[in-house]
Amino acid sequence: MSQIEVQITIGGRSFDVACQQGEEQYLLTAARMLDTEAQVLVQQIGRMPEARMLLMAGLMLADKTAGLEDRLRAAEDKLGEMGEELRELRDRPAPEPEKIEVPVIPESVTDTLAEMAARAEALAEAIEEKAAS
Repeated sequence: MSQIEVQITIGGRSFDVACQQGEEQYLLTAARMLDTEAQVLVQQIGRMPEARMLLMAGLMLADKTAGLEDRLRAAEDKLGEMGEELRELRDRPAPEPEKIEVPVIPESVTDTLAEMAARAEALAEAIEEKAAS
């Protein structure tokens, strides 16, 4: 692959940087990240020597990267724990099925209750008739 020159701007200063053809976007993205940090320095401190600005901006990016790596490592550890817990749950034997008994009222009992209800209603009607007369 051939190399090409790409012009990047960091902290208000332009630089010509060589990269492999097809990697320009990666270089431009990295340069934007470094420029973002350099702009913070320029706003806070003002003009400073190029080497110092690049060093400080690089250190600020390295600090952010280290923090992200720590968070990534913690997330990977948590994911590993959850994966292990999931495997344990899957490997567990299925629980014994519970036997649930549903009471069934025999038909003779429901018939008897219906007959008793009918008699009670007949008695109630008879009492109402006597009370009305």
